[in-house]
Amino acid sequence: MKSKNETKITGESGKQDIIITREFEAPRELVFKAYTDPDLLKQWLGPRGYEMHIDKFDARSGGEYRYIHTGKNGEEYSFRGVFHDISAPESAVQTFEFEGAKGHVSLDTAMFEVLPGNRTRVTTTSVFQSVADRDMMLRSNMENGVTEGYQRLDELIEKRSLKQEIFSVRNNTVYVEVVSVKQKQPMFFYYFRK
Repeated sequence: MKSKNETKITGESGKQDIIITREFEAPRELVFKAYTDPDLLKQWLGPRGYEMHIDKFDARSGGEYRYIHTGKNGEEYSFRGVFHDISAPESAVQTFEFEGAKGHVSLDTAMFEVLPGNRTRVTTTSVFQSVADRDMMLRSNMENGVTEGYQRLDELIEKRSLKQEIFSVRNNTVYVEVVSVKQKQPMFFYYFRK
């Protein structure tokens, strides 16, 4: 599926960072959930043609993660890190390390920005320990994996027709509106008194 949203990957010469920017046709809370819920994450993270197995995934400040991508021919690529700060649904800060290149760790900060029309922009800044480490990542075909992963997230959003519940409280009454992400309109509305 070709996405209408472009994945922009920037790595300026001589700098230690990579900045990835992507917009999604879904509310921030749902995109954040897709990043932090292992059952959703394994359905989209990484390139096509690989199955993701999650060894551990504790998306909280101080929690750890480790996952393995397995290709069609049995090749495996393992990744691990630590979540340093999870501030739902605004940001997630974590380390990232490819186990095939141990010791080359980046610090990744993902910011989730609300856009008009129930949309979200995710900006991820990965800071590496050296320019050489950053350049090694750029040469690793990571652009393909990131781009295909985001296309798969678009498909997951579309397929699941993910829903968002919007809560508000007015005059001791709780109002809940359930909105279809796919149709971008309310599905139903209910309320109850406190």
